[in-house]
Amino acid sequence: MTTETTKSIFWKGARDAAPFILVVGPFAVLFGVVATEAGLEIAATMSFSVFVIAGAAQLTALQLLVDQAPTVIVLVSALAVNLRMAMYSASLTPYLTTVPFWQRALVAAFLVDQNYALSVLRFEQNPHWSMPQRVIYYFGTTAPVAPMWYAFTLIGALVGSAIPKSFALDFAVPIAFLALVTPMLRTPAHVAAALVSILVALALAFLPYNLGLLVAGLLAMATGAEVERRMGGPR
Repeated sequence: MTTETTKSIFWKGARDAAPFILVVGPFAVLFGVVATEAGLEIAATMSFSVFVIAGAAQLTALQLLVDQAPTVIVLVSALAVNLRMAMYSASLTPYLTTVPFWQRALVAAFLVDQNYALSVLRFEQNPHWSMPQRVIYYFGTTAPVAPMWYAFTLIGALVGSAIPKSFALDFAVPIAFLALVTPMLRTPAHVAAALVSILVALALAFLPYNLGLLVAGLLAMATGAEVERRMGGPR
């Protein structure tokens, strides 16, 4: 694998991920604003983003803390929201079987929705790629996303109070996940899981601390697995 090929694949990943900046930026600003309004200092806010780097889980935990939810509910909810990362890891494993441990550790540390969705799609489209090529593409998709998450979190924490509420930055949260999920609905199992999660979450919206989302997630995963089993396994 030549240096030119390595650079080409890296920049392909960066270009693929670049459009996500349009939603990652407002999403991160929103977290920075909410965190500082909840009483977190800038250092704590940035530590939250750097070490957790999981927007949905961060917002979930922060909102529950603001609502003075029991600590166990905060922890369980944040872990449940981030449970998808375990599934992402399992999905990526077959593509990175012989990658050195330190590289796999970095892959795990920076795993987010955007680089997962792009990487799995490209790995399926390019089965001839070597392990190093897959790794370099993955970090290419990470390059535009992770630094922007940190930078815009800091912006939100520093100038959040000056951002007019009419800007409605919270629009970025649903748009970010719609942009990720919609292209992934490629099988009946995916569609069934998405449908069950929506219906159950709406039906249980009355539960405190967003506990309905936990139930919806579990039932959706069970539904997807059952549909896949009835169809004879993964396709």
